Amino acid sequence: MNKNNVLSKFWGWINVAFMVAMILVMLLPYLHVLAKALNDGTDTMFGGITFYPRKLTFVNFSVLLNDASMIRAFFLSVARVILCTILGIIVQFSAAYALTRKDLPGCKQILLFLMIPMFFNGGIIPTYLLFVKVQLINNFWVYVLPGLCTFYNILIIKSYISASIPESIGESAVIDGANELIILFRIIFPLSLPVLATVALWVAVGNWNDWSTTLMYVTKEHLFTLQYKLMQLIKESERIQKLIQEAAISRDGAGAALSLKATPESLVSAQVIVTTIPIIIVYPFLQKYFIKGITLGAVKS
Repeated sequence: MNKNNVLSKFWGWINVAFMVAMILVMLLPYLHVLAKALNDGTDTMFGGITFYPRKLTFVNFSVLLNDASMIRAFFLSVARVILCTILGIIVQFSAAYALTRKDLPGCKQILLFLMIPMFFNGGIIPTYLLFVKVQLINNFWVYVLPGLCTFYNILIIKSYISASIPESIGESAVIDGANELIILFRIIFPLSLPVLATVALWVAVGNWNDWSTTLMYVTKEHLFTLQYKLMQLIKESERIQKLIQEAAISRDGAGAALSLKATPESLVSAQVIVTTIPIIIVYPFLQKYFIKGITLGAVKS
């Protein structure tokens, strides 16, 4: 057998072993959380739950689904992700296309102007004062408007268009009588789907996982997002667990605590599963675009 073939097979097995190890490192913690979410809360308190539930139950999920505020937070988070993704892609794609045009007046100056906030920003307090001035505090649009223009995403899309789509396509369309909007949305947009799917995934995941915006700019409960509710539940879990421990030590109310069917730990595990399911469902549909989009989009124009 050729020495090169032996080395190739050896490194192939090394890569397979490494990827299997990475899958286990990422998958096993999730299975552990899923097992606790599907396990009886009082049984979970005794520990020993690994990757499968010891006493299968759906009480933890039913408690969450019966919570009206949790359902409202879920639909609000979904609405936020959909709006931010659609509007963000429109704004960033349009800006990226404009910056690829060589006949755009002051193109280099615009790029420099937009690049400065990537490295320097006013900070939290000036941002808060600005949001107060434009009435975004305790307003649903505080989740949408500030993130519509992300310059990093614009650069990725711009680089993809410059590297992958010949200028002659647009010039031919102009000769055939097409205006800029037709060129943008009927020619450039379909050809840019790989990078747009990649950016859409970034925007969707970023908005779905964000809870700090709610923490800093929202105080009305009906505007709380699902991730913020999860953060609240984790904090409450820490407080309740401390109370349970203190009660167990003093032997006062320990029996009542143990009689609970759903404990804070089991509820947190159930909500972690609920908050991750939408991204897990969406990601496989966009994965085929991800590698191509980010690789070609990263090519310097």
